[in-house]
Amino acid sequence: MTAFAEIADKAEESTLDAFHRGAFHLIQPRRGHRAGMDAMMLAASVPGSFAGRLADLGSGAGAAGLAVATRCPDATVALVERDQEMADYARRSIAHEANAGLRDRASVIEADVTLTGKARMTAGLADRAFDFALMNPPFNAAADRPSPDALRRSAHVMEDGLFERWLRTAAAIVRPRGGLSIIARPGSLPEILAAMQGRFGAAQILPIHPRTHEPAIRILIRALRGSRAGLTLMPALAIHEPTGRRFSQQADAINNGRATLFGD
Repeated sequence: MTAFAEIADKAEESTLDAFHRGAFHLIQPRRGHRAGMDAMMLAASVPGSFAGRLADLGSGAGAAGLAVATRCPDATVALVERDQEMADYARRSIAHEANAGLRDRASVIEADVTLTGKARMTAGLADRAFDFALMNPPFNAAADRPSPDALRRSAHVMEDGLFERWLRTAAAIVRPRGGLSIIARPGSLPEILAAMQGRFGAAQILPIHPRTHEPAIRILIRALRGSRAGLTLMPALAIHEPTGRRFSQQADAINNGRATLFGD
């Protein structure tokens, strides 16, 4: 195969998608694991005034981390992804000309979030090296109907003890009083809170509902490293208006980088 043919094949397998109304672009696989509103809501949990180093753990192509970098001009982000193919999409996204303004503040760390000790630090995840960590870990149970796509399956299927291992790493790499945000299914809340015990406190739990009268389908948890403060249940977010598929005003603003989940 010629170099031209290889480039053509890559172009056919991927898409270039605009986020935050064109403020940044993402190169991602045409099929399989694709970024959507989960990533935008996770990014919107970071305060607008954030100025520091942020790790997007399990970043995929980098949607959440790049959304933070776009909205917070004094933030630098490290996109942490173990899958070589998805890490390559993240690198290509950073290098794309549409993201020229982000290149100096974004990088990729190709590493497994669950690494420990010297292996983790050698991979680029040093102790207390970050001011904030984002987590969008796989949250489908192994018993759920698996996707035939390998990338999508790897990104979505949760392994036993996953939150314990991911939060162990987050607690190691985030400095004291630094921030953490996790998006997950509501059923994962007990396991997440147990894994946060002794590591992160002052948790703010925000339920996310399809509509105001329907059960929550996601929870967003934000917490502080080393805090002993108790948890707070925040006002819920409804993604859609009460009828139809139209986004609610708040969800549309969050999806497009015009508002934050916690109002800061």
